[in-house]
Amino acid sequence: MRSHLLNDTTAEQYRRSVTEGVERVAAKLAATERPFTGVTVDALAPAIDAIDLDRPLLDTSAVLDELEEVYLRDAVYFHHPRYLAHLNCPVVIPAVLGEAVLTAVNSSLDTWDQSAGGTLIERKLIDWTTARIGLGEHADGVFTSGGTQSNLQALLLAREETKPGQDGWEGPASLADMRVFASEAAHFSVKKSAKLLGLGPDSVVSVPVGADKRMQTVALARELERCRRDGLVPMAVVATAGTTDFGSIDPLPEIAELCAQFGTWMHVDAAYGCGLLASLKHRDRIDGIERADSVTVDYHKSFFQPVSSSAVLVRDASTLRHATYHAEYLNPRRMVQERIPNQVDKSLQTTRRFDALKLWMTLRTMGADGIGELFDEVCDLAREGWKLLATDPRFDVVVEPALSTLVFRCVPAAVTDPAQIDRANLHARKALFASGDAVVAGTKVGDRHYLKFTLLNPETTTDDIAAVLDLIAGHAEQYLGESLDRAS
Repeated sequence: MRSHLLNDTTAEQYRRSVTEGVERVAAKLAATERPFTGVTVDALAPAIDAIDLDRPLLDTSAVLDELEEVYLRDAVYFHHPRYLAHLNCPVVIPAVLGEAVLTAVNSSLDTWDQSAGGTLIERKLIDWTTARIGLGEHADGVFTSGGTQSNLQALLLAREETKPGQDGWEGPASLADMRVFASEAAHFSVKKSAKLLGLGPDSVVSVPVGADKRMQTVALARELERCRRDGLVPMAVVATAGTTDFGSIDPLPEIAELCAQFGTWMHVDAAYGCGLLASLKHRDRIDGIERADSVTVDYHKSFFQPVSSSAVLVRDASTLRHATYHAEYLNPRRMVQERIPNQVDKSLQTTRRFDALKLWMTLRTMGADGIGELFDEVCDLAREGWKLLATDPRFDVVVEPALSTLVFRCVPAAVTDPAQIDRANLHARKALFASGDAVVAGTKVGDRHYLKFTLLNPETTTDDIAAVLDLIAGHAEQYLGESLDRAS
């Protein structure tokens, strides 16, 4: 079995195997006519269950044939212009090339003696990103697995930096007395992080949003005042620059002022909106982000990178010490004095892929302006999509897009029962997915069911949006017609 190890004697076998795999994927991408086949769990599961993993096929071509049947044929293809569902982007070719390189070399970014140049490339990209944000000369950060991990680490640092009894606060140091403030549209990982950090069940204070789905700073100020009055500790405010449901951007300058006034850590979850850091047209939409204490960015959302590619950035590099532990076999303390750059000193992870290489390859091939141009295109497309929805009597659209998300629902003229409209929209989404003609997401606004377009593909056109809207309306009307027939 040593013939399957990648080394100097198997280099040619590696080349042939990878080439065959790439050719099959390329052929699949070129021939894909729909984002999804509509396969069901019940149809696909038996084929996978029937595979005996203890009886290998012993041939790469045979394995690829099998993979076609159990994965490639029925995969959800994000590159298709009618994939309009979640925060999944088509990926740029330089990043895919970087993925191939980093996987083969298999560097681990925890210590210098496992990565060498990889460590310096990651650090250079962190410096590039913090400069784009404007965090200052003492900023730092580290790549992570995604926004959830970035938010967790940011709130860990906020917790450790919170000093009850200072800055006018007299509250006790108990974790149960710490509070995190986030809008009601913030990512669920804020509450998950609070639980993992040992905070109390009431530790996350949900701040109302306005009609624009942005945090209401008047309400935030009121909650911070209440926290002070009750003798509790305001650990952090999480501002969102691109909510998952609406793409809305909280008023960052005003939130920064309140954080300064109340001595509270300001974290900006820009997992989605970080694409504006490269924008040629809309960068001002995240003005105020430079005042944050920490920032989450997901390059695998709006920088068109393959999963995973994310980072957490901090204004003060010294705060990363709260994630530092030393092990004699890995990163002994003496290495700090020897100025050996071990990234594990900053990270919640130990073994960590060289995901930074994908962004490096992208910037060195396309440049930041190239990324920004792509993100600007999808933001502009969302604006055109909003105009279509706002003028179409078949639909109700919730809010004008700040980024590239549209939340709406079909409202057939003949139906007045909100629950019946809910059922029609749920059916339309399910029927559309089953057909494979398009993929859209769903969410709730209040108690009502809505549909969602998350536009991250510059190849998507207004014609695609119009066609999918027609499909949705058709499925909803068919459901309502069948419901009336059953009722009669």
